[in-house]
Amino acid sequence: MKPLDLVTADEAINYVKSGNRIFIQGAAMTPKALIRALCKHGRDLKDVEILHLHTEGDAPYAHEDFKDNFKVNAAFVGGNVRSAVNTGNGDYIPIFLSEIHLLFKRDILPLDVAFIQVSPPDKHGYCSLGTSVDVTLAALKKAKIVIAQVNKNVPRSHGDGIIHREKIHYGIEVDEPIHCTKAADPTEAELSIGKNVADLVEDGATLQMGIGAIPNVVLNNLQGHQGLGIHTEMFSDGILPLVEQGVITGEHKRVKPGKIVSCFAIGSQKLYDFIDDNPSVHLKEAAYTNDTAIIRRNPKVTAINSAIEIDITGQVCADTIGKYQYSGVGGQMDFIRGASLAKGGKAIIAMPSTTKKGLSKIVPFLKEGAGVTTTRAHVHYVVTEYGAVNLFGKNLKQRAQALISIAHPDHREQLEREATERFKSKV
Repeated sequence: MKPLDLVTADEAINYVKSGNRIFIQGAAMTPKALIRALCKHGRDLKDVEILHLHTEGDAPYAHEDFKDNFKVNAAFVGGNVRSAVNTGNGDYIPIFLSEIHLLFKRDILPLDVAFIQVSPPDKHGYCSLGTSVDVTLAALKKAKIVIAQVNKNVPRSHGDGIIHREKIHYGIEVDEPIHCTKAADPTEAELSIGKNVADLVEDGATLQMGIGAIPNVVLNNLQGHQGLGIHTEMFSDGILPLVEQGVITGEHKRVKPGKIVSCFAIGSQKLYDFIDDNPSVHLKEAAYTNDTAIIRRNPKVTAINSAIEIDITGQVCADTIGKYQYSGVGGQMDFIRGASLAKGGKAIIAMPSTTKKGLSKIVPFLKEGAGVTTTRAHVHYVVTEYGAVNLFGKNLKQRAQALISIAHPDHREQLEREATERFKSKV
């Protein structure tokens, strides 16, 4: 059996050439040592394109002083590359998470190099991709050179994220903690939203949770439920108490009964310890977890996602603030549609009624330049701290009336005036 070819970080970066396209694994598995080495030698490179979903930690390749060396081409925009994308030193690809693998498979974006982070090989020579499988496997199948950060702290996950060391061209050894995050303390509004959403969750439901404070608050309100399952894009620490209490069992799921299914996880070290060598957790490719045809097979799929703003007809903007690219399309539409088509499913958009500055997030019109992440035809439930409404089957005036009823009271009168002017009659 061919041993893993270990080199220094500096030696590994010698295999990156000007004009290359590099894929970087993301979330908690972001290979920070390789990124540091890349930027250490970045002045010797020109026009290197860097492609990834959201990565954690600093992204020095996105800084202004590297603009001639590296160009970010993000399929999801995190805080560390947001400035680059919005100032012309990078760009964003609007795409569903379920379809990103096709960019590699169909050679739409051929890959020269892939940077990943893995566990050390086991006795059979297999390494784990840890907590972030998502689109990484698809990238590895097409990248000409695979460079791995081999880290004993990477948990060995079950599912799709196992690769043989022979698939890795060069490895560097590191001993660093993988990236941990801690959920912020919820606001009063988020606590109310969590309860309102939890009231919509039925026993035996299969849950999908988006990123943010609200999903964790929802989970905190589900301790009295029974027989819940998880089939999601991502999960974090919020599920752990429900697993320990026997609330999450997966017994009613049709797709992988009894298993927690996800394509990536991010949270605390306790979460990573839970994932490590745990056969009840299956980390799969996003092409699987976010496939609408697979999602809809589960019972009572309840998809919980958030939004930046919603107009009074139900159009959801979840990835831009006007023209400003804030995040990405991600998997929201994959799960909104999957939940809507599932037997007994519920697609939920949950958000505070106002921004931190007190502006209404329910608006007459989306901001100029805003992207429509989820169309008004796809939106069903909308939840704020003031209640929950179901827009399915409602006409435009009825939608406006329903959404205004859960807007912040300080903004309802103005929204009613705007709606009356728009629809030429009082709503």
